[in-house]
Amino acid sequence: MNYDNPQEILVLYYSRYGATEALAREICHGVDSIKTMTARLRTVPAISTVNEAVEDIVPNDGPPYAKHQDLKECAGLVIGSPTRFGNMAAPLKYFIDGTGNEWLSGALTGKPAGLFTSTSSLHGGQESTLLTMAIPLLHHGMLIVGLPYTETLLAKTKTGGTPYGASHVTWNKSPNPLSNEEKHLAHALGKRVAKIAMHLSQNCL
Repeated sequence: MNYDNPQEILVLYYSRYGATEALAREICHGVDSIKTMTARLRTVPAISTVNEAVEDIVPNDGPPYAKHQDLKECAGLVIGSPTRFGNMAAPLKYFIDGTGNEWLSGALTGKPAGLFTSTSSLHGGQESTLLTMAIPLLHHGMLIVGLPYTETLLAKTKTGGTPYGASHVTWNKSPNPLSNEEKHLAHALGKRVAKIAMHLSQNCL
């Protein structure tokens, strides 16, 4: 492993009001806590009802928009979206639907992947959103990484956090800060994906 050139974990998300972005940034901290790894934070533009991008080519603030090259270059992937009727939001789905070339070339095959989401209510579809986000990643041949119950806060949290991935509940407040449990579990997810990517890379050398 070359410690001077750390590998990158792509943290890719769509966020409408900032809650999912807050989770993404905590996940990045977890990735960056692993010495040989670093986070690459990317988002996707909003789309219209006719599936055309409606944002500027370059965002006014925040991270850049993701490109398909990011998928090829990453050692692992963590994707996140707010819940839309128990599923991921259209902008993230639109980006993933355009990754046919990466699927054909196996660009993501064998890489670890994690998931995160946010909802306005406790039973607003967090787990179904996380599970449905995993489906296209399984088609890409990725290795889905969840949060094990050795993360003891999974059994104690009264806000977000699931074994399927990190999550946040806004309680219909915008913006609403992440709870301590949500921050810890998001950090743990980023760290876990990064560590697995590191071990996979070392074993392949």
